[in-house]
Amino acid sequence: MGDNDVDDDDDLLVSPETDWDDRDFVLAVVGHSGLAIRHASGRLQADREVVLRAVRQNGRALEFASDDLRADRKIVLAAVGKWAIALEFASDDLRDDRDVVLRAVRKWGVALKHASDRMRADREIITIAVKRNSAALKYASEDLRAEFDADDRGRRLGTGAVTLSHPNVVDKPAATK
Repeated sequence: MGDNDVDDDDDLLVSPETDWDDRDFVLAVVGHSGLAIRHASGRLQADREVVLRAVRQNGRALEFASDDLRADRKIVLAAVGKWAIALEFASDDLRDDRDVVLRAVRKWGVALKHASDRMRADREIITIAVKRNSAALKYASEDLRAEFDADDRGRRLGTGAVTLSHPNVVDKPAATK
């Protein structure tokens, strides 16, 4: 670890004397170690400023936010901008929000895994996700997975995707010059 790295699992932060309901203390701590919010009182896990500071330091801190704040668009956008997989902890409504999902898959395509079914069927989102990480394709809707698979086979074989995917078309050898 470098001098500025913080071990988010550092038990030194937790002691019987620590007042995890002290807002000023928690604000200071989560500014350096976002995941420390897991130790904060429920009241502070529902405090917008505390949670926003935590997710800006470590997007995974969204996991420990109150349900109301997991539905807060600004907080979720900050979280997925820092750690794309934070999409997993967003409300159902925000996992169906195009801008939120786009921000996540632009950072890491496999974040598509946590998007709504509707977003997994969005061609632009799938294209971006697969460009970032080809493994994201397995989380696309069945129709888009089949379409992308056919397109990919067509490109690799030097033929059109329609040729490969249409049952009445027989593969023909490439013309020789």
